[in-house]
Amino acid sequence: MNPVQPVRTASRQGLLAIFGSTLFQLTGVFMLSPLLLLLLRRAEVSNTVAGLFAATSWLGIFIITPYASQLTRRMGRRRALWLASIVPLLTAFGFLLTTRLEIWFALELLASVAGGLRWVLAEAFIAEFTPPHQRGRYIGAYSALIGLTFVIGPALLAWLGDGSPYALWVVIGFLVVGLAWTALVPRTPPEQDADSAQVGLAGLGRAVAAHPVIMLAGFVGGFFELGLSSILPLYGLNLGLPTGAATLLVSVSGLGGMALALPGGLLIDRLKNPAQGRRTLMLVLVALLLTASIATLGVHKAPWLVWPVAALWGAAGGNLYTLTMTDISSRETGITLVNSTAVLVLAYTLGALVASSVSGALIDASPGVGFPLVLVMVSGLATAALVRARRKRDI
Repeated sequence: MNPVQPVRTASRQGLLAIFGSTLFQLTGVFMLSPLLLLLLRRAEVSNTVAGLFAATSWLGIFIITPYASQLTRRMGRRRALWLASIVPLLTAFGFLLTTRLEIWFALELLASVAGGLRWVLAEAFIAEFTPPHQRGRYIGAYSALIGLTFVIGPALLAWLGDGSPYALWVVIGFLVVGLAWTALVPRTPPEQDADSAQVGLAGLGRAVAAHPVIMLAGFVGGFFELGLSSILPLYGLNLGLPTGAATLLVSVSGLGGMALALPGGLLIDRLKNPAQGRRTLMLVLVALLLTASIATLGVHKAPWLVWPVAALWGAAGGNLYTLTMTDISSRETGITLVNSTAVLVLAYTLGALVASSVSGALIDASPGVGFPLVLVMVSGLATAALVRARRKRDI
Protein backbone atom coordinates (compact mmCIF):
# COMPACT_ATOMS: atom_id res chain seq x y z
CA MET A 1 0.00 0.00 0.00
CA ASN A 2 1.18 3.50 -0.78
CA PRO A 3 2.08 5.04 2.66
CA VAL A 4 0.78 8.43 1.48
CA GLN A 5 -2.71 7.04 0.79
CA PRO A 6 -3.92 6.84 4.44
CA VAL A 7 -2.77 10.43 4.97
CA ARG A 8 -4.70 11.60 1.91
CA THR A 9 -7.80 9.69 3.04
CA ALA A 10 -7.63 11.25 6.51
CA SER A 11 -7.16 14.69 4.94
CA ARG A 12 -10.22 14.25 2.71
CA GLN A 13 -12.27 13.00 5.67
CA GLY A 14 -11.07 15.91 7.77
CA LEU A 15 -11.96 18.49 5.13
CA LEU A 16 -15.41 16.93 4.63
CA ALA A 17 -16.06 16.87 8.39
CA ILE A 18 -14.99 20.49 8.91
CA PHE A 19 -17.02 21.67 5.92
CA GLY A 20 -20.10 19.70 7.04
CA SER A 21 -19.98 20.81 10.67
CA THR A 22 -19.41 24.43 9.62
CA LEU A 23 -22.36 24.38 7.22
CA PHE A 24 -24.84 23.28 9.88
CA GLN A 25 -23.43 25.10 12.88
CA LEU A 26 -23.02 28.48 11.20
CA THR A 27 -26.43 28.20 9.53
CA GLY A 28 -27.85 27.91 13.04
CA VAL A 29 -25.70 30.78 14.32
CA PHE A 30 -26.59 33.14 11.45
CA MET A 31 -30.26 32.29 11.87
CA LEU A 32 -30.05 32.94 15.60
CA SER A 33 -28.22 36.29 15.45
CA PRO A 34 -30.84 38.28 13.46
CA LEU A 35 -33.63 36.46 15.34
CA LEU A 36 -32.32 37.75 18.67
CA LEU A 37 -31.91 41.29 17.30
CA LEU A 38 -35.46 41.32 15.98
CA LEU A 39 -36.78 39.99 19.29
CA LEU A 40 -34.92 42.78 21.06
CA ARG A 41 -36.52 45.34 18.74
CA ARG A 42 -39.93 43.83 19.44
CA ALA A 43 -39.18 44.34 23.14
CA GLU A 44 -38.57 48.04 22.29
CA VAL A 45 -34.86 47.96 23.03
CA SER A 46 -33.00 50.88 21.42
CA ASN A 47 -30.73 50.45 18.39
CA THR A 48 -27.80 51.42 20.62
CA VAL A 49 -28.44 48.55 23.07
CA ALA A 50 -29.20 46.16 20.21
CA GLY A 51 -25.92 47.17 18.56
CA LEU A 52 -24.07 46.48 21.81
CA PHE A 53 -25.74 43.06 21.97
CA ALA A 54 -24.52 42.35 18.44
CA ALA A 55 -21.06 43.51 19.47
CA THR A 56 -21.09 40.97 22.33
CA SER A 57 -20.81 38.25 19.67
CA TRP A 58 -17.45 39.65 18.63
CA LEU A 59 -16.34 40.55 22.17
CA GLY A 60 -16.32 36.87 23.19
CA ILE A 61 -14.26 35.94 20.13
CA PHE A 62 -11.91 38.82 20.91
CA ILE A 63 -11.47 37.52 24.48
CA ILE A 64 -10.66 33.91 23.59
CA THR A 65 -8.47 34.23 20.50
CA PRO A 66 -5.24 35.32 22.26
CA TYR A 67 -5.43 32.14 24.33
CA ALA A 68 -6.73 29.74 21.68
CA SER A 69 -3.29 28.28 20.90
CA GLN A 70 -2.52 27.88 24.63
CA LEU A 71 -5.81 26.06 25.24
CA THR A 72 -5.29 23.93 22.15
CA ARG A 73 -1.84 22.87 23.28
CA ARG A 74 -3.28 21.72 26.62
CA MET A 75 -6.42 19.99 25.38
CA GLY A 76 -5.45 18.89 21.89
CA ARG A 77 -7.11 20.26 18.77
CA ARG A 78 -9.84 17.62 18.52
CA ARG A 79 -11.03 17.92 22.14
CA ALA A 80 -10.94 21.71 21.92
CA LEU A 81 -13.08 21.54 18.77
CA TRP A 82 -15.62 19.36 20.58
CA LEU A 83 -15.82 21.84 23.46
CA ALA A 84 -16.25 24.73 21.05
CA SER A 85 -19.12 22.91 19.29
CA ILE A 86 -21.05 21.86 22.40
CA VAL A 87 -21.19 25.21 24.22
CA PRO A 88 -23.24 27.15 21.55
CA LEU A 89 -25.82 24.35 21.61
CA LEU A 90 -26.19 24.69 25.39
CA THR A 91 -26.52 28.47 25.21
CA ALA A 92 -29.24 28.18 22.54
CA PHE A 93 -31.33 26.24 25.07
CA GLY A 94 -30.70 29.13 27.47
CA PHE A 95 -32.37 31.60 25.11
CA LEU A 96 -35.44 29.35 25.22
CA LEU A 97 -35.63 29.42 29.00
CA THR A 98 -35.42 33.14 29.77
CA THR A 99 -36.08 36.59 28.31
CA ARG A 100 -34.00 38.57 30.84
CA LEU A 101 -31.72 40.91 28.91
CA GLU A 102 -28.71 40.59 31.21
CA ILE A 103 -28.80 36.79 30.94
CA TRP A 104 -29.08 37.05 27.15
CA PHE A 105 -25.91 39.17 27.13
CA ALA A 106 -24.12 36.57 29.27
CA LEU A 107 -25.30 33.69 27.07
CA GLU A 108 -24.27 35.53 23.91
CA LEU A 109 -20.83 36.21 25.38
CA LEU A 110 -20.36 32.54 26.34
CA ALA A 111 -21.50 31.31 22.92
CA SER A 112 -19.18 33.73 21.16
CA VAL A 113 -16.17 32.62 23.26
CA ALA A 114 -16.83 29.05 22.10
CA GLY A 115 -17.46 30.26 18.55
CA GLY A 116 -14.12 32.06 18.50
CA LEU A 117 -12.28 28.93 19.58
CA ARG A 118 -14.06 26.87 16.93
CA TRP A 119 -13.30 29.47 14.27
CA VAL A 120 -9.56 29.34 14.95
CA LEU A 121 -9.49 25.55 15.11
CA ALA A 122 -11.54 25.05 11.94
CA GLU A 123 -9.26 27.36 9.95
CA ALA A 124 -6.15 25.63 11.30
CA PHE A 125 -7.56 22.17 10.50
CA ILE A 126 -8.34 23.24 6.92
CA ALA A 127 -4.83 24.61 6.42
CA GLU A 128 -3.42 21.37 7.85
CA PHE A 129 -5.59 19.06 5.70
CA THR A 130 -5.18 21.00 2.44
CA PRO A 131 -2.50 20.28 -0.23
CA PRO A 132 -0.17 23.33 -0.36
CA HIS A 133 -0.65 23.95 -4.09
CA GLN A 134 -4.47 23.96 -3.66
CA ARG A 135 -4.67 26.02 -0.49
CA GLY A 136 -6.30 29.05 -2.12
CA ARG A 137 -9.15 27.09 -3.68
CA TYR A 138 -9.95 25.18 -0.47
CA ILE A 139 -9.86 28.27 1.73
CA GLY A 140 -11.88 30.08 -0.94
CA ALA A 141 -14.39 27.22 -0.98
CA TYR A 142 -14.57 27.36 2.81
CA SER A 143 -15.20 31.12 2.67
CA ALA A 144 -17.92 30.49 0.08
CA LEU A 145 -19.47 27.95 2.43
CA ILE A 146 -19.50 30.50 5.23
CA GLY A 147 -21.13 32.98 2.83
CA LEU A 148 -23.74 30.33 2.07
CA THR A 149 -24.59 30.05 5.78
CA PHE A 150 -25.09 33.84 5.80
CA VAL A 151 -27.72 33.25 3.12
CA ILE A 152 -29.44 30.12 4.43
CA GLY A 153 -29.77 31.17 8.08
CA PRO A 154 -31.47 34.57 7.59
CA ALA A 155 -33.52 33.22 4.64
CA LEU A 156 -34.91 30.44 6.84
CA LEU A 157 -35.73 33.01 9.50
CA ALA A 158 -37.48 35.24 6.96
CA TRP A 159 -39.49 32.21 5.79
CA LEU A 160 -40.45 31.09 9.31
CA GLY A 161 -40.95 34.62 10.63
CA ASP A 162 -39.31 36.04 13.75
CA GLY A 163 -42.56 35.38 15.65
CA SER A 164 -42.52 31.65 14.91
CA PRO A 165 -42.43 29.44 18.05
CA TYR A 166 -40.31 26.95 16.09
CA ALA A 167 -37.49 29.31 15.07
CA LEU A 168 -35.25 28.65 18.07
CA TRP A 169 -35.88 24.90 17.80
CA VAL A 170 -34.75 24.96 14.17
CA VAL A 171 -31.57 26.73 15.30
CA ILE A 172 -30.98 24.02 17.91
CA GLY A 173 -31.54 21.33 15.27
CA PHE A 174 -28.84 22.79 13.04
CA LEU A 175 -26.41 23.00 15.96
CA VAL A 176 -27.05 19.34 16.86
CA VAL A 177 -26.36 18.18 13.29
CA GLY A 178 -23.21 20.29 13.20
CA LEU A 179 -22.03 18.66 16.42
CA ALA A 180 -22.58 15.22 14.87
CA TRP A 181 -20.41 16.17 11.88
CA THR A 182 -17.67 17.27 14.29
CA ALA A 183 -17.37 13.65 15.45
CA LEU A 184 -16.03 12.74 12.00
CA VAL A 185 -12.93 14.92 12.30
CA PRO A 186 -10.00 12.44 12.34
CA ARG A 187 -7.26 12.39 14.95
CA THR A 188 -4.11 14.24 13.96
CA PRO A 189 -0.50 13.52 14.99
CA PRO A 190 1.07 15.71 17.71
CA GLU A 191 2.33 19.05 16.46
CA GLN A 192 6.11 19.16 15.96
CA ASP A 193 6.34 22.61 17.55
CA ALA A 194 4.06 21.78 20.51
CA ASP A 195 6.87 22.45 23.03
CA SER A 196 8.69 25.27 21.24
CA ALA A 197 5.94 27.48 19.79
CA GLN A 198 5.15 30.75 21.52
CA VAL A 199 1.53 30.91 22.72
CA GLY A 200 -0.68 33.31 24.66
CA LEU A 201 0.20 37.02 24.67
CA ALA A 202 3.84 36.38 23.69
CA GLY A 203 2.70 34.43 20.64
CA LEU A 204 0.20 37.18 19.83
CA GLY A 205 2.94 39.80 19.79
CA ARG A 206 5.14 37.62 17.60
CA ALA A 207 2.38 37.07 15.03
CA VAL A 208 1.44 40.77 14.87
CA ALA A 209 5.09 41.74 14.39
CA ALA A 210 5.49 39.11 11.67
CA HIS A 211 2.32 40.00 9.73
CA PRO A 212 1.29 43.67 10.37
CA VAL A 213 -0.13 44.28 6.89
CA ILE A 214 -2.05 41.00 7.01
CA MET A 215 -3.58 41.93 10.36
CA LEU A 216 -4.64 45.35 9.04
CA ALA A 217 -6.37 43.71 6.08
CA GLY A 218 -8.03 41.25 8.48
CA PHE A 219 -9.35 44.13 10.61
CA VAL A 220 -10.90 45.83 7.59
CA GLY A 221 -12.43 42.57 6.36
CA GLY A 222 -14.02 41.93 9.74
CA PHE A 223 -15.29 45.50 9.99
CA PHE A 224 -17.14 45.36 6.67
CA GLU A 225 -18.15 41.72 6.33
CA LEU A 226 -19.03 40.56 9.84
CA GLY A 227 -19.44 43.77 11.83
CA LEU A 228 -21.71 45.55 9.38
CA SER A 229 -23.66 42.40 8.47
CA SER A 230 -24.59 41.97 12.13
CA ILE A 231 -26.37 45.36 12.17
CA LEU A 232 -27.84 45.18 8.65
CA PRO A 233 -31.33 44.25 9.97
CA LEU A 234 -31.30 47.44 12.10
CA TYR A 235 -30.04 49.53 9.18
CA GLY A 236 -32.71 48.10 6.88
CA LEU A 237 -35.48 48.86 9.38
CA ASN A 238 -34.14 52.41 9.74
CA LEU A 239 -34.39 52.80 5.96
CA GLY A 240 -38.06 51.78 6.12
CA LEU A 241 -37.67 48.22 4.81
CA PRO A 242 -40.13 45.56 6.05
CA THR A 243 -38.81 43.13 8.66
CA GLY A 244 -38.36 40.26 6.18
CA ALA A 245 -36.45 42.43 3.70
CA ALA A 246 -34.27 43.90 6.45
CA THR A 247 -33.35 40.36 7.54
CA LEU A 248 -32.52 39.37 3.96
CA LEU A 249 -29.89 42.11 3.76
CA VAL A 250 -27.66 39.75 5.74
CA SER A 251 -28.24 37.12 3.05
CA VAL A 252 -27.28 39.61 0.32
CA SER A 253 -24.02 40.34 2.14
CA GLY A 254 -23.39 36.59 2.39
CA LEU A 255 -24.15 36.12 -1.30
CA GLY A 256 -21.57 38.76 -2.16
CA GLY A 257 -18.91 36.94 -0.16
CA MET A 258 -19.94 33.57 -1.53
CA ALA A 259 -19.91 34.70 -5.17
CA LEU A 260 -16.28 35.84 -5.14
CA ALA A 261 -14.75 33.43 -2.59
CA LEU A 262 -14.03 30.42 -4.81
CA PRO A 263 -12.96 32.41 -7.92
CA GLY A 264 -10.73 34.47 -5.62
CA GLY A 265 -9.19 31.31 -4.16
CA LEU A 266 -8.54 29.84 -7.61
CA LEU A 267 -6.89 33.11 -8.67
CA ILE A 268 -4.64 33.00 -5.59
CA ASP A 269 -3.37 29.52 -6.52
CA ARG A 270 -2.42 30.74 -10.01
CA LEU A 271 -0.43 33.83 -9.01
CA LYS A 272 3.11 33.79 -10.44
CA ASN A 273 4.41 35.69 -7.41
CA PRO A 274 2.02 34.47 -4.68
CA ALA A 275 3.12 36.69 -1.77
CA GLN A 276 3.26 39.89 -3.84
CA GLY A 277 0.08 39.03 -5.72
CA ARG A 278 -1.91 38.39 -2.55
CA ARG A 279 -0.99 41.79 -1.17
CA THR A 280 -1.84 43.56 -4.42
CA LEU A 281 -5.27 41.95 -4.35
CA MET A 282 -5.72 43.12 -0.75
CA LEU A 283 -5.14 46.70 -1.86
CA VAL A 284 -7.67 46.33 -4.68
CA LEU A 285 -10.32 44.96 -2.31
CA VAL A 286 -9.79 47.70 0.28
CA ALA A 287 -10.12 50.31 -2.47
CA LEU A 288 -13.39 48.64 -3.53
CA LEU A 289 -14.65 48.97 0.06
CA LEU A 290 -13.78 52.66 -0.04
CA THR A 291 -15.88 53.02 -3.20
CA ALA A 292 -18.82 51.21 -1.57
CA SER A 293 -18.49 53.41 1.53
CA ILE A 294 -18.72 56.57 -0.57
CA ALA A 295 -21.84 55.14 -2.21
CA THR A 296 -23.36 54.65 1.27
CA LEU A 297 -23.70 58.46 1.51
CA GLY A 298 -26.53 58.18 -1.04
CA VAL A 299 -28.38 55.25 0.54
CA HIS A 300 -30.73 57.33 2.68
CA LYS A 301 -31.93 59.25 -0.38
CA ALA A 302 -32.03 56.14 -2.59
CA PRO A 303 -32.71 53.13 -0.31
CA TRP A 304 -32.38 50.65 -3.20
CA LEU A 305 -28.61 51.31 -3.08
CA VAL A 306 -28.40 49.38 0.20
CA TRP A 307 -28.67 46.07 -1.70
CA PRO A 308 -25.57 46.43 -3.93
CA VAL A 309 -23.68 48.14 -1.10
CA ALA A 310 -24.39 45.20 1.26
CA ALA A 311 -23.26 42.78 -1.46
CA LEU A 312 -19.99 44.72 -1.91
CA TRP A 313 -19.35 44.73 1.84
CA GLY A 314 -19.69 40.96 1.89
CA ALA A 315 -17.75 40.34 -1.33
CA ALA A 316 -14.70 42.51 -0.63
CA GLY A 317 -14.64 41.92 3.13
CA GLY A 318 -14.98 38.15 2.73
CA ASN A 319 -12.27 37.95 0.09
CA LEU A 320 -9.91 39.94 2.28
CA TYR A 321 -10.23 37.16 4.82
CA THR A 322 -9.59 34.48 2.18
CA LEU A 323 -6.42 36.29 1.10
CA THR A 324 -5.11 36.83 4.62
CA MET A 325 -5.82 33.28 5.75
CA THR A 326 -4.16 31.83 2.63
CA ASP A 327 -1.13 34.01 3.23
CA ILE A 328 -0.68 32.87 6.84
CA SER A 329 -1.33 29.18 6.14
CA SER A 330 1.34 29.32 3.43
CA ARG A 331 3.92 30.39 6.02
CA GLU A 332 3.08 28.51 9.23
CA THR A 333 2.36 24.98 10.52
CA GLY A 334 1.39 23.26 13.80
CA ILE A 335 0.78 25.31 16.96
CA THR A 336 2.41 28.33 15.31
CA LEU A 337 -0.25 28.11 12.61
CA VAL A 338 -2.98 27.95 15.28
CA ASN A 339 -1.45 30.97 16.99
CA SER A 340 -1.14 33.06 13.81
CA THR A 341 -4.66 32.06 12.79
CA ALA A 342 -5.87 33.15 16.22
CA VAL A 343 -4.26 36.56 15.78
CA LEU A 344 -5.82 36.97 12.35
CA VAL A 345 -9.20 36.04 13.84
CA LEU A 346 -8.47 38.55 16.61
CA ALA A 347 -7.86 41.33 14.07
CA TYR A 348 -10.91 40.29 12.08
CA THR A 349 -13.02 40.17 15.23
CA LEU A 350 -11.74 43.52 16.43
CA GLY A 351 -12.97 45.00 13.16
CA ALA A 352 -16.36 43.33 13.63
CA LEU A 353 -16.53 44.45 17.27
CA VAL A 354 -15.76 48.08 16.42
CA ALA A 355 -18.26 48.13 13.54
CA SER A 356 -21.17 46.53 15.42
CA SER A 357 -20.63 48.45 18.67
CA VAL A 358 -20.58 51.93 17.11
CA SER A 359 -22.95 51.40 14.20
CA GLY A 360 -26.11 51.06 16.28
CA ALA A 361 -25.48 54.41 17.95
CA LEU A 362 -24.54 56.03 14.61
CA ILE A 363 -27.73 54.72 12.98
CA ASP A 364 -29.70 56.26 15.87
CA ALA A 365 -27.84 59.59 15.76
CA SER A 366 -26.95 60.20 12.10
CA PRO A 367 -27.85 57.39 9.67
CA GLY A 368 -27.51 59.53 6.53
CA VAL A 369 -24.21 61.29 7.26
CA GLY A 370 -22.36 60.13 10.39
CA PHE A 371 -22.68 56.40 9.72
CA PRO A 372 -21.44 56.57 6.07
CA LEU A 373 -18.60 58.96 6.97
CA VAL A 374 -17.22 56.52 9.54
CA LEU A 375 -17.20 53.82 6.84
CA VAL A 376 -15.37 56.17 4.46
CA MET A 377 -12.84 57.02 7.19
CA VAL A 378 -12.06 53.35 8.01
CA SER A 379 -11.73 52.22 4.38
CA GLY A 380 -9.89 55.38 3.36
CA LEU A 381 -7.27 55.09 6.11
CA ALA A 382 -6.77 51.40 5.30
CA THR A 383 -6.33 52.17 1.59
CA ALA A 384 -3.75 54.84 2.41
CA ALA A 385 -1.87 52.48 4.75
CA LEU A 386 -1.72 49.70 2.15
CA VAL A 387 -0.56 52.11 -0.57
CA ARG A 388 2.18 53.38 1.76
CA ALA A 389 3.26 49.82 2.60
CA ARG A 390 3.37 48.98 -1.10
CA ARG A 391 5.63 51.95 -1.81
CA LYS A 392 7.96 50.80 0.96
CA ARG A 393 7.82 47.27 -0.51
CA ASP A 394 6.30 45.96 2.75
CA ILE A 395 3.28 44.69 0.86
